[in-house]
This record gives sequence, structure tokens and C-alpha cells, in this order.
Amino acid sequence: MLLAFSVAPTTAQTEDGSVSEAVASAIRIVRESGLPHETTSMFTTIEGAWDEVMEVVKRATEAVAAVSPRVSLVMKADIRPGFTGQLTAKVDRVNELLS
Repeated sequence: MLLAFSVAPTTAQTEDGSVSEAVASAIRIVRESGLPHETTSMFTTIEGAWDEVMEVVKRATEAVAAVSPRVSLVMKADIRPGFTGQLTAKVDRVNELLS
């Protein structure tokens, strides 16, 4: 399973409107999970079995909720049993077609 998610507080954490510290606390949990992942400017994609991925997303959301009374969570999943390594393989297939 690949799951792209974005989690952020709905209230700014600094005067300039930044939510970076809260987002960093969520990303730290993803990185410590040991699951394959990639973070971009808008989403973090994580790969693994349903239960382990959802547990990481839950913990990341709880980390943001610890500093904000309201949290925004967006998720998109690609559920394809029997396939692993798709975090990079999907991109590799498209890049091969483009070259």
C-alpha cells in the first residue's frame, strides 16, 4: 500500500503563519517508523502494510493535535496487494516512458 498524506494544524504556530514545527513533529514520526517514505512540499508518501501505515498516520496526526485544537488530514491511497517497492517503481516506469 502507498499512502500519501498531509497533516497540519489549522491554526498557525508562529506570527508569520508557519506550521513547520508541527509538521516536522509529524514527519519525525514517519522517519522513525522505518517504513519507506518520501516527503515533498505538499505530501508525505509512505509504503507498507495497511495496519502499519495507518498506525504511523495516526501517531503523526496525534503529534500535530498535541499543539493545535484542530487538525487537517488529507489522505490518498493506492492499495495493490502483492506489490512492494512501488514508492520508486511507479516513478521509474513513467520516467522510462519519457526517456
